[in-house]
Amino acid sequence: MRSVDGAMSHPLLDKINQGQATVAVIGMGYVGLPLAVAFAEAGFPVVGIEQDPRRVAALQRGESYVEDIPSRRLVECMQAGRLAVSADPLPLASVDVVIVCVQTPVSPNGEPDLSAILRAGDAIARHLHPGMLVVLESTTYPGTTEEVLLPLLERGGLRVGHDFFLAYSPERIDPGNRQWTVQNTPKVVGGITPFCREIACALYQRVTTQVVPVASATTAEMVKLLENTFRAVNIALINDIALLCERLGVDVWEVIDAAKTKPFGFMPFYPGPGVGGHCIPKDFRILDWRAQRLGYASRLLAETHRINAGMPGVVVEKVAHALARQGRSLAGAQVLVLGVAYKPDVADTRDSPALEVMRLLRERGAEVSFHDPHVPTLHLDGAVLERVPLEAGLARADCVVIITAHSAYDWPWVVTRSRLVVDTRNATAGIKGQDAIVVRLGVGERRR
Repeated sequence: MRSVDGAMSHPLLDKINQGQATVAVIGMGYVGLPLAVAFAEAGFPVVGIEQDPRRVAALQRGESYVEDIPSRRLVECMQAGRLAVSADPLPLASVDVVIVCVQTPVSPNGEPDLSAILRAGDAIARHLHPGMLVVLESTTYPGTTEEVLLPLLERGGLRVGHDFFLAYSPERIDPGNRQWTVQNTPKVVGGITPFCREIACALYQRVTTQVVPVASATTAEMVKLLENTFRAVNIALINDIALLCERLGVDVWEVIDAAKTKPFGFMPFYPGPGVGGHCIPKDFRILDWRAQRLGYASRLLAETHRINAGMPGVVVEKVAHALARQGRSLAGAQVLVLGVAYKPDVADTRDSPALEVMRLLRERGAEVSFHDPHVPTLHLDGAVLERVPLEAGLARADCVVIITAHSAYDWPWVVTRSRLVVDTRNATAGIKGQDAIVVRLGVGERRR
């Protein structure tokens, strides 16, 4: 597969470099849809494979359910004939590249659920043909691509690195982030063989400004887990520091602002009511699970989980204590939660700490309602909750709990219309309410 000048050569590599390779993306969610649109906008013919019939129907109507992809971009790709969507995996039989972007949840004990990867791998194996490149992007434990996906693909007799090519490239999508997108976020790529990596790098170079090759697929899998474990551990650290600052009678937010003036050796992280989203709460637990399978018990990862998972309970205790100081019991109190998405200015509620805070409040007998400008309905414990009107909700609430600091909220207006506010995001710093009492996470009563 070497040309006369010594460079690697292959018909698939030529098709990729000419922008003529047909790309299939399995899983058209927050990761897969932006990736499919990016390849389509780069001129590649793309087919999205999605098993959820509601998503398929929406995409075929030209309606995007991912905030980062306006429907206009989706329609333009489809009208140009560069993007199609199917619930049937049959198109895999005729594509050159398959990229797997399916979810990998974890069980309560941290064990990764690879069922979606296995289903995708089985579908690919049934349609695998010589010259195909397969790339896994789903976050998973180091070794999955080589130990789980590769045997599935080789069961028909085709050999990796010769008949087909297999690589891992971790997704780095940050929903709602307008600065860092598919196009300008560096892409890490590791292959089962060096030529697998070369072909995969060539593919991603067509849609991203920087590709970072690493030694192996397992290395690339570890890169992803390190990135999110780094964040989870540092969030746990600052959550712990916030609770210590309360006991010291200082303001953790002021401490962070002062510390981040140091131009080296410090990176600011911020406390909160817990960790949400599909990645941060689970990815370090996948690493912990893998470590235990290798006979290594990480005390740091276990403590990270304990601290972050305990923050919703800390918030509920703070609400109960604040109400008690006003002579009220949490049982029977009207509590309004502001912001139920897992991060500001998105509608994504996956693993949002708001869900656990609301569950715990209800367990303690509180009457809980919510408002979120991006989320009209919320599924909680099998029930569907409707968003309440903001002004009416504030007027009725005995306590307002700020979980997600959406930029659409007018915080001075919220404070002046509230009797009691428990602020887990420092959204109300410096705001003086008329009659409101504001309690901020990480801020203790100043000692004399």
